[in-house]
Amino acid sequence: MRLFMRPLKLRYGMARRITVKVPVRIDLAGGWTDVPAYCNTHIGEVVNIAIDHYVTAVCEVDDQRKLKVAYQTGLPTGCGLGTSGAMNVALVAAIRPLNEDPAHIAEKAYQFEAVLGNTGGRQDQWASAFGGVQHLCFEGDTVRRTSLNPSTEFTNWLRQHLMLFDTGLPHVSGNLHQSVWEHYATGDEAVAEGLSALQRAGQAMHAAVVEEQKNAFIEALRTVMSGVELLNPALHAPFRSVLNPLEASGEVLAWKAMGAGGGGVVGVLRSQGDAVAQRIKKAAEVANWTHIEWNIDVEGLQRTEVINHE
Repeated sequence: MRLFMRPLKLRYGMARRITVKVPVRIDLAGGWTDVPAYCNTHIGEVVNIAIDHYVTAVCEVDDQRKLKVAYQTGLPTGCGLGTSGAMNVALVAAIRPLNEDPAHIAEKAYQFEAVLGNTGGRQDQWASAFGGVQHLCFEGDTVRRTSLNPSTEFTNWLRQHLMLFDTGLPHVSGNLHQSVWEHYATGDEAVAEGLSALQRAGQAMHAAVVEEQKNAFIEALRTVMSGVELLNPALHAPFRSVLNPLEASGEVLAWKAMGAGGGGVVGVLRSQGDAVAQRIKKAAEVANWTHIEWNIDVEGLQRTEVINHE
């Protein structure tokens, strides 16, 4: 009797597909003070909002444990919304255990970027990992996070009046950061005062959101504008020709770059009225800026896993 046997296929494990979706953020106040060059000797304070624009990472692990990761986002590169931080949060979450603390994921993502030479701060990673509106305090390597939960009325006011526009000009955060921090290291008084103003703006914005004081919110945003001007007036250069006339007319109450500046997305806080919104959109359109609709993302990091049992 002859026996016929199929070759045995060895399986090293089950194939898996892990999908991670994380939001990017808008920085209301305090950006720059989360950078170690500042918060290693001072307390940095940031208020930011995770928004409903996302980076998605898909990690595929085959049955021989070979790994492939792919990213996807609808946002342009260099937009200033923290996309690189979001990408690394998504990557770390895709390859870490399912129930890992979001703070641990955020810190690992930050450390990964630091190894690659990034000298930026931690706010982007925490926004992507946690979502929502948050107040972040940075002291050395310690991050203290407070989730803020303004009323529907206040968040609707904010969402309707804070308009986002992509200028189409990619900011180069590394070059911008390097110039500012080189001046700070040499004792430049204007830069030091600018950073202090941004830290105060972070404190004031926290109070404004908690107390839902619209006028205080506007003043905090204006303090950010003053602080950035002290860091380097060139940071505001791409926005002035469009927004200064609208600010002079009272249609724009305050505005700020959502990243380091010099390009990318700008946030424009407008006064009341649909006609005002349309005039601002028209001015932006003439400048070839793109209006970005947004809402608050309250979920933060979302992770799903599918296992192939075949």
